[in-house]
Amino acid sequence: MKPDTVIIGASDVMERLRQFALQVAETDITVLITGETGSGKEVLARFIHNHSRRAGKSFIPVNCGAIPTGILESELFGHEKGAFTGAVQARKGYFETADRGSIFLDEIGEMSLETQVKFLRVIENGEFQRVGASSTIYSDTRIIAATNKNLMQAVAEHNFREDLYYRLRSVELQIPPLRERGRDILLLTEHFVHEFQQKHTIPFEGFTPDATEMLLRYPWPGNVRELRNLVESLLVLEKGREITSGILDKHLIQRNRFKSLVHDPVRSEKNELQLLYSSLIQLRQEVSDIRHMVQQLMEPDRPLHTAPLLLPDPSENTEPPSITEPGPAPAPPSLDEAEKKTIIEAINRCGGNKKKAAAALGTTERTLYRKIKRYGL
Repeated sequence: MKPDTVIIGASDVMERLRQFALQVAETDITVLITGETGSGKEVLARFIHNHSRRAGKSFIPVNCGAIPTGILESELFGHEKGAFTGAVQARKGYFETADRGSIFLDEIGEMSLETQVKFLRVIENGEFQRVGASSTIYSDTRIIAATNKNLMQAVAEHNFREDLYYRLRSVELQIPPLRERGRDILLLTEHFVHEFQQKHTIPFEGFTPDATEMLLRYPWPGNVRELRNLVESLLVLEKGREITSGILDKHLIQRNRFKSLVHDPVRSEKNELQLLYSSLIQLRQEVSDIRHMVQQLMEPDRPLHTAPLLLPDPSENTEPPSITEPGPAPAPPSLDEAEKKTIIEAINRCGGNKKKAAAALGTTERTLYRKIKRYGL
């Protein structure tokens, strides 16, 4: 079995997930995998495929959010010669290529309503037509879909078909975020250290006890993907030397954010609100800086004044900082507020680079800009 198809984890929640996945793998039932970005949805999908009767056949991953809407249908179902401009020859789609194998449709929530109609037919009877064709093709393909979105909310907002939603949910496997997996963090760290030691031929002296504790306490908003990237950076940039808490803290993105999100059973909700306020303050400062820059370009003689906004330190303030004036504690964030918060976090982590932020969120740059406009960011 390939290394990337091993589900690493000794926690109870991951052991249950592993057993469910093995049970599902024995059948051809459609599976919906849910979980946060970077939690390992494709790894779980490969695990199911590699333990199924289709293991010797193709496993084709498709990121529905990374393929433009006008092209996705052709990619999935294929097209005939002359079906559209640029179709100089007939081409098989992913469903034909994956016949008797498995197809993994990541970010299924980004699929357009028009494509959802045709996809539903494939789920129900395995039939589809190439773009520009009239004949029907049958494909015996195992379908595994995944999303980090709330599909039930998308159904309520008429962005996702209700019949397709319930058809996909024949079996739903939810991957827990890394921050809820306890000491699995250390098992994954050890796995990635071994992987990158072999890849880069770098010796490694390990982590000090305080650095290990920091690994366990950090909230990992990017989940397993963030941990993997961090471990590789530590090995390569620190040249294999022993990692202390000071070195680790230097590599963790946005130190203030880390301080505000260290999980405490009593303060976790308050910490999340503090992070939201801090993110909004950062965003306001960026907008203010851009406004002053534009003013300076348009009015060169006008002096440029930018007063920095100091982010509050949650360790010194037990109440969420107020953006305007003190008031009662806000209600828990709605789904829209949570999505907006996630977008802000991603943009901040990527230094304002929208393209990188979209990739980190597992969506398209166009979708990200649409969300930014929707929330008035």
